[in-house]
Amino acid sequence: MKSLLSFLLILPLTLAAQKRPRELGIKIGVLPTGALNAITDVAGVKVGQVTLTEGADVRTGVTAILPHDGNMFQQKVQAAMYIGNGFGKMTGYSQVEELGTIESPIVLTNTLSVPTAADAVIDWTLGQKGNENVRSVNPVVGETNDGFLNDIRGRHVQKDHVLNALAQAENGPVAEGNVGAGTGTVCFGWKGGIGTASRKLPEKLGNYTVGVLVQTNFGGVLKVNGVPVGQELGKYAFKESLDKSSDGSCMMVLATDAPLDARNLKRLAKRVMLGMAQTGGIAANGSGDYVIAFSTANKVLHETAEPVFSSTFLHNDYVSPLFMAAMEATEEAIINSLFMAKTSEGTQGHKIEELPRDKVLEIMRKYGRIKE
Repeated sequence: MKSLLSFLLILPLTLAAQKRPRELGIKIGVLPTGALNAITDVAGVKVGQVTLTEGADVRTGVTAILPHDGNMFQQKVQAAMYIGNGFGKMTGYSQVEELGTIESPIVLTNTLSVPTAADAVIDWTLGQKGNENVRSVNPVVGETNDGFLNDIRGRHVQKDHVLNALAQAENGPVAEGNVGAGTGTVCFGWKGGIGTASRKLPEKLGNYTVGVLVQTNFGGVLKVNGVPVGQELGKYAFKESLDKSSDGSCMMVLATDAPLDARNLKRLAKRVMLGMAQTGGIAANGSGDYVIAFSTANKVLHETAEPVFSSTFLHNDYVSPLFMAAMEATEEAIINSLFMAKTSEGTQGHKIEELPRDKVLEIMRKYGRIKE
């Protein structure tokens, strides 16, 4: 068996040198971004990724999101999930829906590796100090199907890969494009991948941060900041005949430091789907489009001697700015995933081209939607 290191891809200089849309003059939305324009702008949130590339067939990986530095099981976070379209293999949904909390890291991977990832998250949780008596764990694992570029039946993601992603999770910048769970994904007919973005509300609107991370693997008619790029490039679903080019999936994870309960996090998650729609995604029949939203503001203790606990939550009348932040951050995260991805060849000789950025910039200038 090959060593773990033989599977880990060191991020190439060409990918690291890619420019995000905002650096190229494409400003999506009206709200300011956080310092990193990433989900890690939400204090305490960490992201770890393992990218697996081997020969001509393996193009997959793992992306792990940790809501905070502490023991996730003992200090759960308020959370909610929203299903845009349920053609997916999401684990952990029912307990989050029922109890309104998440008690594990959130892991993204490929469709057939969900059980392996869930097993690894259980191992990780049981191994945490203070969890010696834990007898039940609700692992949260999402997926998209990377089977066009990746030998998905080979199930190359192993528990060690997931544990490695969790171990190397950090608060800083997040790699995008052909990395982690986005290594083998396809979006709008071009190479998709991991993307992230954030919004920082001004002081008078609460000074809250909203961060989004996406794993893009879906279709539709691509729009970039409102511009019909897919139509201009002549590449979009159902152009000539009924096909499945719009199928796929999109996993969307939202983090915020706003003090929201599970009910308002569910409402926020619904707005994430609106951000996906802004890019031209249609949540097709064969697309598994899931949103996981959590707040770092109020921890829920697993064990307490008190029968009641008190927390402070944001009033309904003050959540609308967060709705806008969620929409904008999701839209930009998806577009970031496309701009940061590179052409990839994979199993059975399949090849997916990267988004033709130069042509996209020409189209944006044509529509007057780029700031030179």
